[in-house]
Amino acid sequence: MTYTLRRRSLLAAPALLLPASGGSRAQGAAWPTRPLQMIVGFPAGGTTDIFARLVAEALGRRLQQPVVVDNRSGAGGSIGAAMVAQAPADGYTLHMATIGTASINYSLYNKLGYAPEDLASVSRVCEVANVIMVPADSPFKSLGELVEAARKKPRDLTFAHSGVGTSLHLTGELLAVEAGVQFTHVPYRGTSQWLPELLAGRVDFGIDNLPSSLSQLQEGKLRALALTGEARHPGIPEVPTTAEAGYPTVQAMAWWGVQVSRKTPRPIIDRLAAELQAIAEDADFRRRTAEQGATPVRETPEQFEAFVASEIAKWRGVIQKANIQVE
Repeated sequence: MTYTLRRRSLLAAPALLLPASGGSRAQGAAWPTRPLQMIVGFPAGGTTDIFARLVAEALGRRLQQPVVVDNRSGAGGSIGAAMVAQAPADGYTLHMATIGTASINYSLYNKLGYAPEDLASVSRVCEVANVIMVPADSPFKSLGELVEAARKKPRDLTFAHSGVGTSLHLTGELLAVEAGVQFTHVPYRGTSQWLPELLAGRVDFGIDNLPSSLSQLQEGKLRALALTGEARHPGIPEVPTTAEAGYPTVQAMAWWGVQVSRKTPRPIIDRLAAELQAIAEDADFRRRTAEQGATPVRETPEQFEAFVASEIAKWRGVIQKANIQVE
């Protein structure tokens, strides 16, 4: 799919004036004066890529400079994150961070090309709940029934997800830890591979980002037992949250945000944050993210930084308790 970024001066904000860092440069050099690059650590066409392109298009209009998406996939998004950490700290290289790259990966991988102190958090942009679901003809009508079956027969129930160490896998491990049960997880390379297995009843349940499975749930091909967010979704209002189902500590949102090199000048970070906050309030952006089943998020750099720290601690605990390691 080809995306075209168009400059629209009516929506653009004025250039940011920054103090020059060298004697030969004119004082008050403007930023940005050239196109920006947004690194996405996952393949084109995936959820992260979709949200990155929505943000890049909106941000490009506001900055009056194109924001070009560059997909550098591999190692759970770590390759792309490392590129941004090592890029010049001038505000021209952005990272579309995910729950994986900004929190899970630090505890999951023995070796990473970056660390939390290498990246500065600018703002989250959107989030989406995960859904715990079973085949339409499953005997389990509630999350409580699923957990009770697992309690009676440890490791007898299988659950499908999109790969070891993904937020979907760890959501299942979080449920197991908090409920005091054990499942047998079955990793696949993406939802497109395991969803047919769930539909056919060859695995007992699956965990997915809601947008990927919403149509099957609405058509009755699958049955949702619970959403892992704080609120029900208007597309399937009958489905309770995990808190309503009796497991308030089983909350897991997939989320996306923008990060830059830690040494990026604070005025640039503040400018980017202000633009991203404005984008989160934009009616067109809200409509387009809602079409993907997501909710826009409006955060300051300090709020996003604190959120990332809490997510790192949360998933470190789950990974350690479940004894998960990826080489």
